[in-house]
Amino acid sequence: MDSDGLKPMAETSTTGALNNPNANFVAVPDAAKLEALAEFAAGAGHEINNPLATIIGRAQLLLKEERDPQRRQMLMSIGAQAYRIRDMIGDTMLFGRPPRPELSNANLAEIVQKVIAKQANDLANEHCSVSVDIDKSIILRADTAQLSIVFHELVRNSRQALQPNGGKIEISAAIESGLALIQLVDQGNGFTDLEREHAFDPFFSGRQAGRGLGFGLPKCWRIIQQHQGQIEIQSSPTGPTTVQIIWPVA
Repeated sequence: MDSDGLKPMAETSTTGALNNPNANFVAVPDAAKLEALAEFAAGAGHEINNPLATIIGRAQLLLKEERDPQRRQMLMSIGAQAYRIRDMIGDTMLFGRPPRPELSNANLAEIVQKVIAKQANDLANEHCSVSVDIDKSIILRADTAQLSIVFHELVRNSRQALQPNGGKIEISAAIESGLALIQLVDQGNGFTDLEREHAFDPFFSGRQAGRGLGFGLPKCWRIIQQHQGQIEIQSSPTGPTTVQIIWPVA
C-alpha cells in the first residue's frame, strides 16, 4: 500500500468517524465499566486461580503415571483448558488495571516483521500473506512487548477474517505532524452492526462475519490508550476492513 494513501484520523475521539461514521466503531469501554471489570477480575482471580492450580497439579500428576494414550490425551486436554481459564482471568486483570508501559525507542518495521515471522506457519497454513510498507526510520515511543501484542492480535484477527480462502494483509505506516499513522487492511469478511457495537468489549465473541472478537481488540485498544494513541476501524459486513492507529513517535 502506498503510504501517501493514508488518511489521518479524527483528533477529537479515540474512535472518531473516518469517511463513513456508520462504518466505524464509536463505543469504547468507559471508566466506570473498566473499574467494575478490574474489581471483578481481582476478586475472581483469587477465587478461581486456587482451584485451577489444584486441577492443573492433579492432572499433571496423573499424566506422569498414565500409559493409556486416550487417557493421556484427556488429561492433557484438562490441563490445557485449565490454563486457558487462568489466562482469561489474567487478561481480564491486565485489561482492567494494566501495568504502566516501560517505554523505549521501538523500531516499528522490526517489530512488525518479528510478529509476522512468529505467525509464519499459521499464515502459510491459512493461505495468507502479509505485505509490509514501513520505512525502517520510523521509531515509536513504546513498550516493545505491548506493541508486539497489538500487531499480533491485529494480524491474527485479519487471518480469521480471510478464512476459508485466505488472502492478503497489508500493513503500512507514515509520519504526519510528528505522529505515526499506521494502517492495516484486509479484504476478508467485515463487521456486523452487533460486532461494531461490542468491538472493544472484553469476551464478546461475535463470529457472524468470521472475525474473532474475543479479547484481541480490547487488548489492542487498551494498550494503544495507555500509549496516548488512537485506533479506528472502518469496516462493512462484506469487507474490506481498515484498521488505523495513531502512535507517538520517539
